[in-house]
Amino acid sequence: MPKNTLLVTGGLGFIGAHFVHHVFHRLNDTKIVVLDKNTYAADKSRMQEFINEERFFYEEGDIAEAPFVEAVFSKHQPTKIINFAAESHVDNSIAGPHVFLKTNVEGTFNLLEAARKTWLEKTQELKPNYQQALFYQVSTDEVFGSLSTEGRFSETSNYAPNSPYSASKAAADHWVRSYQHTYGLPVLISHCSNNYGPYQHGEKLIPTIVRTALSGDPIPIYGTGENIRDWLFVTDHCQAIFTLLTKAKRGESYTIGGNTERSNVSICKAITTMLDAKVPKSNGRSYTEQIRLVSDRPGHDFRYATDTTKIKKDFGWQPEEDFEKGLEKTVIHYLEQYKHLIDKQL
Repeated sequence: MPKNTLLVTGGLGFIGAHFVHHVFHRLNDTKIVVLDKNTYAADKSRMQEFINEERFFYEEGDIAEAPFVEAVFSKHQPTKIINFAAESHVDNSIAGPHVFLKTNVEGTFNLLEAARKTWLEKTQELKPNYQQALFYQVSTDEVFGSLSTEGRFSETSNYAPNSPYSASKAAADHWVRSYQHTYGLPVLISHCSNNYGPYQHGEKLIPTIVRTALSGDPIPIYGTGENIRDWLFVTDHCQAIFTLLTKAKRGESYTIGGNTERSNVSICKAITTMLDAKVPKSNGRSYTEQIRLVSDRPGHDFRYATDTTKIKKDFGWQPEEDFEKGLEKTVIHYLEQYKHLIDKQL
């Protein structure tokens, strides 16, 4: 059995599952343990190809339940943890913030406590078997608040979360940082921009646009549609995380972005234009006609943009996926997923 064990929390989610696929055969000396609550946003089928692998283990449960987390640590003795587990939809956090506090803050705390008890001989001293231990917290650029038309978030940006979701992620980051400084727990934190790609849950922007367009329903876009996000293809994000996991110095933080800023309405129009070409309406009309501006989200951040200078300088990482090609790959995936809606139209 491999000496190293990587615990991937939230490994059935969008980014987590992509990451497991990205690293499993790159870390041949490592046992991979996926821990996931298997909520509505999970996709257990993504792990099907690993079921019979002797290096793969799946534990179903909630990181907000401390006894469960402690039992997983006792059973698998992880040497590295990467924490993807999180409630992540801003609208859901506005409607029901408590679960975000439980999962994103209390859950992270439970993982930190289990790691501290497992890895540390005493404060500031790792046990002999855990000299290479690492707690990697996957966070979001949303913890830094909102930008105007100028500037980018970087590793030195001030925290200024504006939604219950981003507040919960900011709180988790502070807990992680405190365990580094107080106890000597080896940690890393990265803050990513908006991810996109195949297998993202249908509640997110891109799949929502494809689904509602094909359904013939109004395509809802908040406010004026001019809110801007920096879009990062999920496999580029996974490569950045893998680079940091294997090469970065403990105690550092990194911002990860796609260097691709687009307004929400421009994303929507790009997708409807693709749909016009790939699945044209029988009446010859454009899907763009279905776009509707709706009441803005409370506290809607105007712009996110991420400075990737540090990770590029330290490790040579930069996003590889061209946005238009990545968006096309994503749309093609959802055309297959929502094929029943196309068949219904015809």
